[in-house]
Order: sequence, then structure tokens, then C-alpha cells
Amino acid sequence: MADPATYRPAPGAIPDSPGVYRFRDPGGRVIYVGKAKSLRQRLNSYFADFAGLHPRTQTMLTTAAGVDWTVVGTEVEALQLEYSWIKEFDPRFNVKYRDDKSYPYLAVTMGEDFPRVQVLRGAKRKGTRYFGPYSHAWAIRETVDLLLRVFPVRTCSAGVFKRAGQIGRPCLLGYIDKCSAPCVGRVTPEEHRALAEDFCDFMSGNTGRFIKRLEKAMREAAAVEEYERAARLRDDIQALQRALEKQTVVLGDDTDCDVIALAEDPLEAAVQVFYVRGGRIRGQRGWVVDKVEEATPGDLVEHFLLQMYGEAAIPREILVAALPPDADALAELLSEQRGARVDLRVPQRGDKKSLMETVERNAKESLAQHKLRRASDLTTRSRALQEIADALGLDQAPLRIECYDISHIQGTDVVASMVVFEDGLARKSEYRRFSIKHAEGDVASIHEVISRRFKRYLEERSATGELGAEPAPESAAGDGAEDEGADPRTGLPIDPDTGRPRKFAYPPNLVVVDGGPAQAAAAQRALDELGVDDVAVCGLAKRLEEVWLPGDDQPVILPRSSEGLYLLQRVRDEAHRFAIAYHRSKRSRALKESALDEVPGLGPARRQALLRHFGSLKRLREAGVAEIREVPGIGPATAEAIVTALSGARDADREKAVSD
Repeated sequence: MADPATYRPAPGAIPDSPGVYRFRDPGGRVIYVGKAKSLRQRLNSYFADFAGLHPRTQTMLTTAAGVDWTVVGTEVEALQLEYSWIKEFDPRFNVKYRDDKSYPYLAVTMGEDFPRVQVLRGAKRKGTRYFGPYSHAWAIRETVDLLLRVFPVRTCSAGVFKRAGQIGRPCLLGYIDKCSAPCVGRVTPEEHRALAEDFCDFMSGNTGRFIKRLEKAMREAAAVEEYERAARLRDDIQALQRALEKQTVVLGDDTDCDVIALAEDPLEAAVQVFYVRGGRIRGQRGWVVDKVEEATPGDLVEHFLLQMYGEAAIPREILVAALPPDADALAELLSEQRGARVDLRVPQRGDKKSLMETVERNAKESLAQHKLRRASDLTTRSRALQEIADALGLDQAPLRIECYDISHIQGTDVVASMVVFEDGLARKSEYRRFSIKHAEGDVASIHEVISRRFKRYLEERSATGELGAEPAPESAAGDGAEDEGADPRTGLPIDPDTGRPRKFAYPPNLVVVDGGPAQAAAAQRALDELGVDDVAVCGLAKRLEEVWLPGDDQPVILPRSSEGLYLLQRVRDEAHRFAIAYHRSKRSRALKESALDEVPGLGPARRQALLRHFGSLKRLREAGVAEIREVPGIGPATAEAIVTALSGARDADREKAVSD
């Protein structure tokens, strides 16, 4: 592991001008490429305060053994050179987007003598026109089936096409008029190519002229009483209209744009793109990326645009969720590649803003599905548990992990959550929630909830007579032997009153708390006070995803690609979600309660009558006894009790505000 100080450039050696820099490892391989408006400021930021850098940046610097740079004239040139170097060297520490699945395209092989319509995936081929991508191949086939009525282009493979020519008989599609049968000479190569070009024009959004042409031909056929031909033309028009209906209209007819949104967590991000052509959504595509470097949403958008439009066609407008840091330079670069102006902006209102929100929802769903697929793999879960055991120095993999989180707003309605993961999967039936009794900060709350949970654990074990007992031999468990009072399915001690497993009788292998060294130390102190010495503890700090062990001065840094870190993050995020849900429900109940609940004899019906009469609790507080008595059903004694209760609540609120 190299010391960055050993290869730091000499003072004054770095130029103060735009450029692109490369970090190399001891073998000379490029491991990171970056650009900067000022090379001096950017490179000095890497070496000025190593301890203050993101852990992933620290890893990159300690992996590198040298840095070099190239000066350019403008920011646009820097973008171009950065893109070409990333493509050439494929640096391991740069962000790399990958398809979350292989999306199908509708392709027309215009480079062949007889163009063919087909579904293609993977790398694009020269001389082929592509439309899409589509989310499903069947969506392409449905569209093609409708369009072949009007544009009977060849769809068969080279072998079928050659065989039909040899025997002088077309395939089935040729007999049902869904292929013009160029294989047997029904149309010339020029006529067939014209059909393929019309097909491509229709798919590109130039739909109006084809429908108008067919409508005109239908009227002419009807005028000369060729009703069968007119009926066929009518059916062709309906087929085109059905094909158009399959593509949702979202914007104006002249709108061509790509809508790009992302969803991210500290380790990964998902990007979704909707392709809008002629105001219709023509396709959709998704990517996922491992965040191998610290990056803002704008940085992720910039990396994505450079990678995506290095090979893809560029529309005249690109809508993004966040502008890149050098938005003007990037727009200029894209405009040069397109040969015409490209607008890069964030939609603020109207239909485009609504469409962006839809794409963002798709990005969030894509990230959730990606995480679910990753979490459900047995091999991946086993590796994650073993990585956690190795990193924390555990004797065995933590098959049961409990995670705790605290939720509150400025110290009010403080609650805690406990979530349980067994074998790397959430066990929601074991989740528990706590209302904190002594709210004195997050550290004290962690100590309280851990103490309460493990006091219950000791009580449950004592009640079943297992506290202090020798563990059963492994062979007995393997032979199916069961302890008296244990659930035969789960092995947990059961409650004789309910017949269900006792809530806190099963201990975790690992306790994870949401927080840093202070929270981890508080959890360990609670276990020590109770004499529990067979449960490991760690804290997971959200900002840098550092794992803290009680009593350690330095965190445990798991590799960014570690499945163990990914599992710990999922456990922590689930505890956070569960705590917030409980806190919101508790706060909602508190908001619905008022001092009126304490008035003797004042039931729900009369409380509602009071609030309807005065309009709000505030106006009711300002009312006197005489005004309150005007409400039907409220007598003198009740009115005085209401005034007394509300004035007492007002004084309590005032005292609380002064103390705060």
C-alpha cells in the first residue's frame, strides 16, 4: 500500500489550467481518470488532507503509485479527453454504468440488399437502424405484426430467405400478404428497400403522412366501388393507429427528448431513461452502477451522459434530474457530436416535470429490484455473512443479526426499532419497537433499548430454566431431539400461556446500532452491565459507511464491493425505515390528542361539536365560559371545566417553550 506523499508532485509543478489527470498503480496501469478546470487546485485537494477524504478516495490514493496530467485549452476539450481515456483504459476506480438487463431493440438491417426487420440485443451493428430499446421483446413483435400489414418487409432469416428463392415458393407470411416476398421476385430490390425506408420513417415518428395517404386511397377505392380494396385499406389504417396507441403520448408532437432520472444509496445508483420521439415514449432503458468514488447526483449524470452518448444517437433535448457541474461545457460537447444544438436542463413544471417524476419512480423501483435480486442469492448471502465475521473477528458467521435505530424530532416522541435478519434475510415477525422512557440523547436511548431488550432475554431464558444450562450436543439437534418447552419448528422457547415462541428468548450473534463509536460503546456497556458476553456489537456510521467496534479508535473499513458491507447497510436501512414508521404513527396519534380529552364527561360527540362550532382548537382556547355554553349540549359546569383544562394546557406549553 503506497503512501500518497511519496508521489505527490513538487510544489509549483502542477499548472493552473484546465486538463485531465491519470492516477497509475505500481504496474503502470491507469486506475483513475479525472478532469478539472484547474489541475493545480484539483490535484492539491487529493494530497492536502488525506484523513478528510472519502474512504473510497483514500483507497484509490493508496493503490496508486503516481499521477500525470495533460493540459488542454478548454473545458470541452477536457471532457472529450476524459471520455476517450476512460474508454481506452477502463480505470477500475471510475464510475461504470452497466445495463440492469439486456434490452431488446427493433432493428432494420438497411445494410443488406434486402433489409430485414428483427429483434436484436447486445452490441449495435454498422448499417442497421435501431428503434427502442423496449422493455419486452413481445412488445416489439406485437408492433411489427401490426405494421407488416402496411409495410410488408422481410422478417425471415438468411437461411429461410435463401431456401425460398431456391424452391421458388415464399414462406407463410408471403401467402398472407405480411411479406412482399422479394425472395421469389414479387417486388424488385428497389421496391423492397422503399418499403423498409417507409417502415423506418413511421417508427421515427413521421406517422401522419402514411395515415393520410391510406385514407386518401381508401376514399378513392370507395368512390369507384372497389369496396374490398377499401376495406383492406381501412384495416391497414386501423393497424397503424393501434401501433401508435401502444406508444403513450406524453408531450407535444414535435418533442424529441431523453428523460434521465436516478435513484441512489451510499453504495449504488440506478439510472432510468425514457426515450420520447414525436411526443411518444418509444422506449425505456435502465442501468445500475457501483459508486466506486464519492459522487454527487450531478457527477453521476455527467459520467452517465459521457458514457451513454459516446455511441448512442443524441436528441435535441436532454432532461435530467440534476445538472452536471460543467453543464454548459457538456452541452457544447454533445452539440458538437450531434451537429446541432442540444439543450440540457432540469424540468421545473408542466408535463415534462410530471414525466420526470414518473422516470424517477421507475429508477427507484429498478434500484429496489436490483437490491432484492442481489439479496436473494444464497451464495451471495453466505459470502456476506462470512465477510462480516472476518472483518469483525467473529468465531462464526452471524446467522442472526439485530439492528437498532433511534428516531425522534428534536427529542420529542423518541422511539427505537429492532429489526432481525436471519441467514441474511429479513425476519419481519421478529421485529420489535420501543417507546423510549428516558429521552436524553441518542447514546442514552441506545443504552436504554439494548438494556431493555436483553433484560427481557435474560428473563425469558430464566423462565424456561435455560439460563446457565449447558448447551445441547450438536448430535442431539441433528437427531431431531427437542428440549421441553421449545417450538419443534423454530427451536425457540415457547410461552406456556400463548403457545407461541417467546419474543426475546433467542439471542443474536451480532448487534448492529445505527451510529458511530459512541453508540457502539453505549450498546456494549449495556451488555456488560447485564453480564451478556456472547453477543458481538458494532456500529455503522451512515455518512462514510464506517463500521465501529466498541473501544476501537479507528473504524473497520470494509471494501466498497464487499457483500458484507452491503448486507450491513441493508440491515441498517431497514431499522431506520421501521423506526421512522413507528415515530410517524406515534406523532400522528399525539397530534390527534388534545387537552379536551382530559375534561371529565366530555365525550367524542361533544368534542366534535365544540370544534365544529369554533372552527379550531386555537379559537376554542380564546373563548370564555359564556361563548362555550352556546354550543348545544354544553352546560355551565362543563364549560368551566373546558376553560380550566385549556388554560392549564396553555400554561404547560408556555413553560416548556421557556425551558427549551
